[in-house]
Amino acid sequence: MGQTITEKIFSEHAGREVKAGEIVRVDIDMIIGNDITTPISIRAFEGSGAKSLARPDNFCIVMDHYIPAKDIASANQAKISRDFALKHNMKHFFDEKDMGIEHALLPEKGLVVPGDVIIGADSHTCTHGALGAFSTGMGSTDISFGMITGGNWFKVPETIKVELTGKPAEHIYGKDIILELIRMIGVDGALYKAIEFTGDTIQHLSMADRFSISNMVIEAGAKNGIFAVDEVTTQYLEERAKANGGLRAEPKIHYSDEDAEYCQVIKIDVANLSPVIAYPFLPSNGKPMEQAVADNIKIDQVMIGSCTNGRLEDLRVAAEIVKGKRVARHTRMIVTPATQKILLQAQKEGLIDTLIEAGAVVSNPTCGACLGGYMGILGDGERCVATTNRNFVGRMGARTSEIYLANSAVAAASAIAGYLVDPRG
Repeated sequence: MGQTITEKIFSEHAGREVKAGEIVRVDIDMIIGNDITTPISIRAFEGSGAKSLARPDNFCIVMDHYIPAKDIASANQAKISRDFALKHNMKHFFDEKDMGIEHALLPEKGLVVPGDVIIGADSHTCTHGALGAFSTGMGSTDISFGMITGGNWFKVPETIKVELTGKPAEHIYGKDIILELIRMIGVDGALYKAIEFTGDTIQHLSMADRFSISNMVIEAGAKNGIFAVDEVTTQYLEERAKANGGLRAEPKIHYSDEDAEYCQVIKIDVANLSPVIAYPFLPSNGKPMEQAVADNIKIDQVMIGSCTNGRLEDLRVAAEIVKGKRVARHTRMIVTPATQKILLQAQKEGLIDTLIEAGAVVSNPTCGACLGGYMGILGDGERCVATTNRNFVGRMGARTSEIYLANSAVAAASAIAGYLVDPRG
């Protein structure tokens, strides 16, 4: 019996052929920490008596959740990571001078490549599977073990195969595909499973779409999401290599065998998909755009950004829709570019001018609004259309507030209308 991409990545790292269900110890190619979770890892690291990082060039800290600091507590929290990075002369430490949301910044910097095993103390670390890597979130003490030893233990997951067919219609994006999948299988439909995305739709998906899809597999309980490397991936990597003077490592490309064993096969007809809106209070509570329009949902806030949909493509879509229009009087619109580089390019293209002229406020790259930290907290009873990844009770603020997850086109159009509307007209 053949192997899946995920099994092949673990086999390459273990130095022998492994199958789903086996427990293996492998070296980690990139460990990712942030300003919220890293201090816990640092305390465990120092409490162990460790004096140096096992693989210093394979550890990265990105300050992205409460940066610039919103209060004294967050400032002191950030100081722990800053002091540690300076003490260990860390090569990959990204603070206010070169900031971004971690799961957008690392690919942009060429620090994650196909074939990698990547872990991070953030559940959306699975984003990097879009590049043909195994990438997953782990706890802060698991991260400290990686810092100390350079490796970690894994149970090789079984793989669910998702076959995507057809060309996406206008204003159908990766966000709609993943929301449809989560609607179909539920928030626990892929517990500790890899989800491998295949099918003729893939050729029509940009890297931004693929990152969005991989980012949200955790919302179905998956261990990781993964795409096979193709021409789109290769072009993206070549651009990153050119911009950064090379990639962190040479990609190791794997493809699933024709006779690979899958625990489940799911088919999605993308050609006939409408924009999907996840109603409160679960990402699995997906409804077709047509129902959302019929429900006449009044919106207080729109948030475009996050590690799911804060890429340049999202800003382009939003700017095109709001150009020459104004955000509804009773609605607020917050735009958060995922990295400083994205923000700079958006400025060069005139997207920021267009968004601000329409009435949006543009923030620095941050996870703040998405996790209900700052830069967009919802008040009692307020409703928000967000391009983020979670709409749990109280996720963005008051427990009585409501979050509707959607793609960037739906979000932008809804900001102008003041109601949840269809960007296709």
